[in-house]
Amino acid sequence: MSSATRSTGVGRRAVSGGLGALVDPQTYKNVLYLFLAIPLGFFYHMLFGVGLIAGLVLSVVLVGVVILFGTLLAARVVAGFERQLANVLLDTDLRAYDDLEATDGTRSRLRAFLDAPSTWRAVGFLSLKVPIAIVAVLGLFLLASIASLLAAPLRYPTTAEFGEINGEPVTWAIETAPEAALAGVLGAVGLIVFVHLANGVAYVCARICAALVGEPAAASASDS
Repeated sequence: MSSATRSTGVGRRAVSGGLGALVDPQTYKNVLYLFLAIPLGFFYHMLFGVGLIAGLVLSVVLVGVVILFGTLLAARVVAGFERQLANVLLDTDLRAYDDLEATDGTRSRLRAFLDAPSTWRAVGFLSLKVPIAIVAVLGLFLLASIASLLAAPLRYPTTAEFGEINGEPVTWAIETAPEAALAGVLGAVGLIVFVHLANGVAYVCARICAALVGEPAAASASDS
């Protein structure tokens, strides 16, 4: 079967468009995936950043080489976790790469790990997790602003906050019923825009996962 017609296993079910995205369970799985990327992304950055730096600095002695190998093996383990996370939350159907040669002996196995493209794909994915986490943080702030607008009709007079510009807070003092109603409408529109943006970012994340942490199960089955 040609690659053009082969199932990719990525985003197998399209998320509803328009207002339907608000009631589509996949939307909330996508949002959960993005928000989980915040702690995971920064944890990976700390863990693997320290591991790679320590390994390179100490590479002149045996302990540095051990740290580097341990970091690469940990990257493969994390890639497996991320593959399962994508399958559960991003509606992908990915399986582990089958590119590790069966060898005997510790040295041969370590060399097989180094030679496997999936090892370096895992490292590449981990380097992309921090930018994904940053995007998710921005989304979290956006959602907080939208929530303050949606709540305005229930709690005015209130002040909606939208972050800072040049160190100065950007706020909107909502004091009257018409202002509160307008804030509610703007919040509803913002929420619709937010869920579509979140679904778009989640789709990109699913494509990244398909490229770096696993191959589509349906595609690999058709090749066998």
